[in-house]
Amino acid sequence: MSILLTARFHTTVAQTRQLPRVGLPEIAFAGRSNAGKSSAINVLCQRRRLAFSSRTPGRTQALNFFAIGPKEEPSAFLVDTPGYGYAAAPQSVRGAWDALAGRYLGRRAELRGVVLTVDSRRLVTELDRKLLGWLAPAVPVLVLLTKSDKLGFAERSAARRAAVAQLEEIRPGADLSVILFSVTARTGLDEARAIIDGWLARARVGQPADDSKTVLVED
Repeated sequence: MSILLTARFHTTVAQTRQLPRVGLPEIAFAGRSNAGKSSAINVLCQRRRLAFSSRTPGRTQALNFFAIGPKEEPSAFLVDTPGYGYAAAPQSVRGAWDALAGRYLGRRAELRGVVLTVDSRRLVTELDRKLLGWLAPAVPVLVLLTKSDKLGFAERSAARRAAVAQLEEIRPGADLSVILFSVTARTGLDEARAIIDGWLARARVGQPADDSKTVLVED
């Protein structure tokens, strides 16, 4: 059984000084507003309302920590970062995102992997590129090409190839995994869970991220 199925809410962090100091490995989820990040977290953890979107996208500026592992002694955290790139959000809100989520993703020593949700119909945007640029080179990245059920078979294959090309340009030689993902069709769930479980297993034994090439996971 995937360790993600044990996820439950732990705390909300509005300022970096509130970050947990227990030193457990953390897996962050990030993505543009409306790219399906919250839905991806919920379906991967088999929880309906573990993560949720603000009624006004782009307004929620906090990190939500979900504990995983034994209830008495969690072994890791999943971290839901605020969605970004919502055009109607005021500049002050966009600046708050940079100050909290950007600093967390760029500097957090406990970070052991990032799951990036990317709309398969839009592919990697400039804001996604900015986020990836914040990450340390050793941090592995799993890209979920969400809403893939809305594409035909040929379109899905083309989208995956295009995303891989983009990502290899942005993070050459990095540990990257790319999966076609759909909450509606339940596509990519097992593959995504296996990759995240693998990150956490490596973290538990103190191993660094593998120097692996881009992984292209089939449906």
